[in-house]
Amino acid sequence: MAMSLPMSSEATPDHFRFAGLRRPAKLLFGTPLNAALTLLFGALLFVTVPPMLRWLVIDAVLFDPDPNACRAATGACWSFIYAKSGQLLFGIYPFDERWRPAIVCLLILALLGWSVRPASWTSRLLALWVAAFALIFWLMGGGFGLAEVPTSSWGGLPVTLILTVVAIGIAFPVGILLALARRSTLPAVRVGAVLLIESVRGLPLLSILFVASIMMPLFLPEALLPDKFVRALVALTIFAAAYLAEVIRGGLQAIPNGQYEAAASLGLPFWRTQRLVILPQAIRVVIPALANTIIVMIKNTSLVLVIGLFDLISSGKAALADPEWPSPAAETFLFIGAIFFALSFSFARFADFLERRGPGAH
Repeated sequence: MAMSLPMSSEATPDHFRFAGLRRPAKLLFGTPLNAALTLLFGALLFVTVPPMLRWLVIDAVLFDPDPNACRAATGACWSFIYAKSGQLLFGIYPFDERWRPAIVCLLILALLGWSVRPASWTSRLLALWVAAFALIFWLMGGGFGLAEVPTSSWGGLPVTLILTVVAIGIAFPVGILLALARRSTLPAVRVGAVLLIESVRGLPLLSILFVASIMMPLFLPEALLPDKFVRALVALTIFAAAYLAEVIRGGLQAIPNGQYEAAASLGLPFWRTQRLVILPQAIRVVIPALANTIIVMIKNTSLVLVIGLFDLISSGKAALADPEWPSPAAETFLFIGAIFFALSFSFARFADFLERRGPGAH
C-alpha cells in the first residue's frame, strides 16, 4: 500500500514557485556584469523600440492606394508594398499571366513542406520532384496551350525559388561525387576533382556568373548556347557543388576506418558501402556545416541581378523606379529581406531537426 510522506518544510510549493522566480533574476542581476548588461540592453530597447513601432505600425500608411498619402506620412509606406506586390513577387512577368508564377511558387513551397517529412523520404520523392519541375518549367515558359514567356521575362520570387531548389538539388549529389573523387586512390580521378574544386573555390561567384553570361557566348556557337537563365543556373550549381564537396569530404574523413573494415567483412562493394554505411554517418556529422553552406547559397542567388536576371532584388529595384511613388526603399528591402529570412530560417530549423533526430528514428 502506498504511503504518503510528509512534505518537508524546505520543499513547499511556495518554495519552488519563488525559486523559479529567483532564477531569471539571478541570471539578469546575479553579478555586477550581468546587471550592467541587463540595464544597458533595457535602455537600448527603451530608446529604439518605441520609435521603431511608431514608424512600422502607428504612423505607417498600410493600404491607402494614394501615393500622396505616403509623401505626407512620417511612418512606413506599406501601401507601396501592397500596391506593387505583383511586381515585387513576379517581376516583369506579363501581368495577365501572373497566375502562372503564383502557382509555381505555391507548388515549390508545398513540395518543400512535403519533402521535410521523414515519411516522404522514399524513392518516389525524386520522381515527384522531377515531374513537378517539368510542370513548373511548362507553366513558366509556356507552350502546349499556354502563351510562351521567355526566361528574360521571368522574375521575382519564382526565379529565386527555382534557382535555389534546382542549384542545391543538383549540387548536393554532384558534391558527394566530387568528395568521393577527391578521396579516390586513382590519381587521375583525384587530381581532376582537386583541380575543379579548388579552381571554383578560388573564384568569387560574381566572376563565375560573368564567365557564364559574357564569356561563354564568345566560345560557343549560337545554336549550342543556352539562354542566360540556364547559364546562371549552371554557374550556381557548380559553385555550390564545390563548396558542398569540401564539407562532405570533412564528414568522410571523420568516419573511423573500422566502419570501412566492417563493411568489407560483410562483402559489401564500394558503392553499397558508401550508400548504406559511410555517407549516412558522414552527412549526419556535417549537418551544421551543410546547413550553413546551403543558407549562404540561398542568399547568393540574389547575385544573378548583376547579369540581368530579375530575381527578388531586381524586381524590388524596378518597382522603386515608378515616379508616381516616393520610392520607399527601406520598406521594399525589408519586405524582400523578410522573404529571404523566412527561407533561410526555415531551412535552419529543418537542419536543426535533422541534427536532433536520432539515427534510428523514423
